[in-house]
Amino acid sequence: MSRAFVKEPDGDETAGELPDLPLSPHPNYVTPEGLAALEARRATLEAERRTFAGDELSRRPALTRLAREQRYIEARLASAILVEAGAEAPEAVGFGCWVTVADEDDVEFRVRIVSEDEADPAHGKVSWVSPLARALEGAEVGDLVTWPKPSGPVELEVLAIGT
Repeated sequence: MSRAFVKEPDGDETAGELPDLPLSPHPNYVTPEGLAALEARRATLEAERRTFAGDELSRRPALTRLAREQRYIEARLASAILVEAGAEAPEAVGFGCWVTVADEDDVEFRVRIVSEDEADPAHGKVSWVSPLARALEGAEVGDLVTWPKPSGPVELEVLAIGT
C-alpha cells in the first residue's frame, strides 16, 4: 500500500493529551489549610482556562498544560481526607502537628507534618510520608528519635508539640 493514503497525525489528534501527573499511592490526608490551597488552585486554573476561551488553536500548549493540572487537582480533591487539629495540644506527634526538635548539636528547628501537596521544607512543612515525619510519628515531648537522613542517622529530641 502506498504511504500516500495513510493519514499522518497533524497534531490535532493528540491535543489535550499530556500524560497525567503522577498521583501518590498514599492516603491523601490534608489539613484545613491544605484543602483550602487545593480549592484555591482549582479556582485559579479555572480562571486561567476561561481567559483562553477565544483563540484556542494558538494557545493549545497552555490549554493542554492547564487541563493536565486540573485533572491532577480534581483527583487530589476527590481523594482528600480532611484531618482537623484538636483544640488542645496533642500529647504525641501526628499529622498536622508543629513539632520543635533539637539535634545532637542542640540546634533547634520546628516542622509541621502536612500533606504531600502542602510540603514546603523551606517553610518548615514536611510531608507525612517523609523520613523525618515517619521518625517523629507517635513521639512525645522528651522522646529521642532517629531520623534516617541520606548522610547518616541523626538523633533528635522532641522539645514541644503543638497545633
